[in-house]
Amino acid sequence: MQQKPSLNDPNEFPGDEVLADYLGPAKKAWDAFMTMLKEEYPSFSGEWRYYNDGKSWLYKLTKKKDTICWVSVWEKFFKTGFYFGDKAEDLITNSGLPEEYIDQYLNGQKFGKIRAVTVDVKKPKDLEVTKILMGIKEKLK
Repeated sequence: MQQKPSLNDPNEFPGDEVLADYLGPAKKAWDAFMTMLKEEYPSFSGEWRYYNDGKSWLYKLTKKKDTICWVSVWEKFFKTGFYFGDKAEDLITNSGLPEEYIDQYLNGQKFGKIRAVTVDVKKPKDLEVTKILMGIKEKLK
């Protein structure tokens, strides 16, 4: 059975306590993510919204009008999802990303002209890949 994102109740806003319940030990990684955003990416802003199409809350991280990434909460971890067009190929292949993420981009499903790269974040160290991908997003803008 395929796992689905948590935070499916439109009436349950994903505040700190709710996030702690779903994330468990990965809440440390969430807190590290929020700190990293505040300290290293002050021009980014994030917002929780409930999306009826996916029936879950997502955290949309933006810089001005540009979407940087989407964050979904799962049982005991969260995912950062990035979407890149073809012009990102050189930046991604030369980024120093672990091979699995380069492969995700090169060989993953295309959504029109864009391809996704998704990172499962369970501990603060997992944010290193997210940080590289955020840097690539900034270079493309």
